[in-house]
Parts: sequence; structure tokens; C-alpha cells
Amino acid sequence: MLSSSACSASSLPALPGVFVITGPSGVGKGTLIRLLRERVPELAMSVSATTRRPRPGETQGVDYHFISDEEFARRVDAGEFVEWAEYSGRRYGTLREELDRHTSGGHPVVLEIEVQGARQVRETLPSATQIFIEPPDEATLRERLIGRGTDDPEQVERRLKVAEEELAAAGEFEHVVVNDRLHDAAEQLESIVRGTMTA
Repeated sequence: MLSSSACSASSLPALPGVFVITGPSGVGKGTLIRLLRERVPELAMSVSATTRRPRPGETQGVDYHFISDEEFARRVDAGEFVEWAEYSGRRYGTLREELDRHTSGGHPVVLEIEVQGARQVRETLPSATQIFIEPPDEATLRERLIGRGTDDPEQVERRLKVAEEELAAAGEFEHVVVNDRLHDAAEQLESIVRGTMTA
């Protein structure tokens, strides 16, 4: 089950160059963002905080800020998150200090977050550009989730159930990129980002 909590603080000041990239688990957000940052090297990456354990090869402070449930709750209560959501029993969120670290120096920044978190950012930071990544079909999404080998069959089914709800939200977003052919999707994503940065 996916749940979220709206941030108690009012909207943040406009921050040009904040890009929210969202979509269901397994759709390829991480791969597309990696390609995007190769094409747009000035684009910084916001590192999310999470209560889940690191996967093999993940590094603290690089892939995620891995923190305990207690620490996450304390920071939520202190209003330190721009957004946060619970996904498949774990909490994920964007710390305000992460955005400030990049935007205070004038650098554009990308956030890879879940749909509920993107909705919160839409309220707290309406100037952010929101991009939804969509799979070509559910069968492809299932294959990608199984193929990455990070979840057991029960977790895959749980993620697919959540994905159905998230896919229904695609129409809420100003930009939708279908990740069918990776090169084409990366090119479209780059076009959106560069178009917004130069607007």
C-alpha cells in the first residue's frame, strides 16, 4: 500500500530548474536519468532518503540516504522533507537540504521520486517541471521487474499492483515519456529538460 503525508510547510519559493521524474517501479527511471545526466552534465541529482536497506552495490549518500524508521519520522515531524511517501512498506522522501544544496548554487536538479511524492512537490514547489515515465505496456513492466532480480515474486506482484494505480495518474503530469526504445525516450527526456532550462 502506498500512502503519503502532505508537507506542513507552505509552498517553497520558485526554484528554476527543478525536474521531478516519476513513474512506476521498474519503468526505467534510474537508467533514463543516468542517460539524461550524461547528455546534460550540469544537471545535479537529488539523493532521496529511504528507510529500506541498501541493495548490493548501493552507496550511502550516493544512491540514497539510508536512515532508520525512527530518524525518518523525526525528520518528518521537524518539517525537513519537501515530500515523502510510503511505498511497499518503506518510506522515501526528499530532504529540503538536498534541494538547497544544489539550487543555492544555481544548479538545475532532478528528483527521482514516486507518484505520491511528485504530487506533494506539485503543491510545495509548483515551479518544478514534472515528467512521468510510462512503460509501453504492463507485460514489459513485469519483465523488467523480474529481470532486475531485486525483488521476490511476492514483491513483484505487490509492485505491479501499485503500478496499476500509478499508471492511471499519468494524465496529471505535464510531460509523459514512454520508455519503449531507451534511446528515443532519453532523447525526448533531454528535449523536455533543455527546453525548460532555456525557456
